Amino acid sequence: MNDYEIVDSSFAAVINAPIEKIDIPKWCFTLPEDEYQRCSPAHIAAGFTTAPDGKRMSINVETVGGSLMVQHYVETLGEKDHLILESVSDIVTPVGRTTIHVLWELSVRRIDDQTCEFTNHVRSRATEEFKAFLDRQGIPFDVFRSQRQPMSIAHNKGETPLFAASIERAALRN
Repeated sequence: MNDYEIVDSSFAAVINAPIEKIDIPKWCFTLPEDEYQRCSPAHIAAGFTTAPDGKRMSINVETVGGSLMVQHYVETLGEKDHLILESVSDIVTPVGRTTIHVLWELSVRRIDDQTCEFTNHVRSRATEEFKAFLDRQGIPFDVFRSQRQPMSIAHNKGETPLFAASIERAALRN
């Protein structure tokens, strides 16, 4: 973990569908809002658009640790079995608004002809704006990190099997 990494969390779940039927980018960039909401009680809204450079973007709104987050996930790698998204995410707290950097990586690997393992890997780190936000409040980064990590890890752990089930449903519809 580097000095300003907040969390590095990875969980896996089984998808009962052949890998040939799975298309993670298609799932991500066509995910209906109600399906996104079924993947976590903390999920509020989802949509998709394009970034100014034309890359695909997933917009997710959720609460993590009591803070509202608006994530602007831009696709940096889009393969059927592997998707990497990066976001400078807005965080709205009771004492103001700031940003953090989030790297979200979703992947599947074949187990056998009918099953795959889905991995949901989330890494976040402080932006310069975020470090200044904590400094203005007199909150040491290590204290913030130690309080945020359990909430972020629990969120990822809870949504991973529900994302896997959603990807499975999408794969079996095709």
